[in-house]
Amino acid sequence: MSTFDVDPLTAAMTHQVSRSEDGGQNNSSAVQRYDKGVSNPASDRGEFVNPPSNTFPFLIRTARQNDLGTLTDVLANSFHAQDGPFGWLYPLLRMGIYEDLRARLRSQSPHHACLVAIRNGAVPDVMRKTVPTLAVSPGVSDPVAGTVEIGLRAQSLWQPRNQQHLYLSNLAVKQEYRRQGVARQLLLACERIALDWGYKDLYLHVLEDNLPARRLYLGSGYEVVNVESSLGHWLFGRPRQIFLHKRLL
Repeated sequence: MSTFDVDPLTAAMTHQVSRSEDGGQNNSSAVQRYDKGVSNPASDRGEFVNPPSNTFPFLIRTARQNDLGTLTDVLANSFHAQDGPFGWLYPLLRMGIYEDLRARLRSQSPHHACLVAIRNGAVPDVMRKTVPTLAVSPGVSDPVAGTVEIGLRAQSLWQPRNQQHLYLSNLAVKQEYRRQGVARQLLLACERIALDWGYKDLYLHVLEDNLPARRLYLGSGYEVVNVESSLGHWLFGRPRQIFLHKRLL
C-alpha cells in the first residue's frame, strides 16, 4: 500500500530499527534527553524534541506508553488496507504492530527513540512552557498526527556491533495531517537526535513505487545507495526497496 508521507518499510510488521557507519559515541546527556517516556514503561512523560513555535502547528516529542493505541492505528492505517480481498487480515496485522511497538517502547536501548507529532493546539500554553519536559495526566494521549522511529541497526546478522548505523523506520502521518510538513519536521527531529548521539549518517528504505515518499526523502537531502531486489520482486513483481543515506553536516 503506497501512501504519502510514510516509509513503506513498515509493511514488514514494523520490525525495523537502525544503525550508523561512524560508530557514534554514547552521549549520556543525549540518551537521558530522548529516553524519557520511551524506555520506561511506567512513565507518563514525553519530552519535546522541537521547541514550541507558532510557525509550525505541531510539536514533536518522544512517545509515551499511553500513546500506544493511537500510534498503532496510525501505523496500521498507513500500511495496511481494511477492505479488499485481504481486509480480513487487518485485525491480525494491527495486533502484531501493537505488540511489536509495545515491546520497543519498553526497550532499555540507549539509542532508540519513537517520536510523535502532536497538534500544537492540543497542548495548553501553560504546559508548553515546561519545555523540555511535558507532564501529562496518566492514561491521556494527545492527538497524534504522525510518528517515526530512530535506532541502531546492522545490515546483516553477522555484521559487528561497531558497524551499526542509525536507521529511520515507521515514518507515518495520519491521513488528515498529510501535506502539512509533519513528515519533514519528524525527519529534522531525527537529525537533531542523531547529532546529539554523536552520529553523522542516517539511513532508511523506501519502496520504489512510493513516489511521494521518494520525493520527500530526496528533497530532504537523502541520496540513493542502492536498489534492493527480493524473491518477492522476481516471483510476484513486488516493488523493490531503495536504500537511502544522508550525511549530516
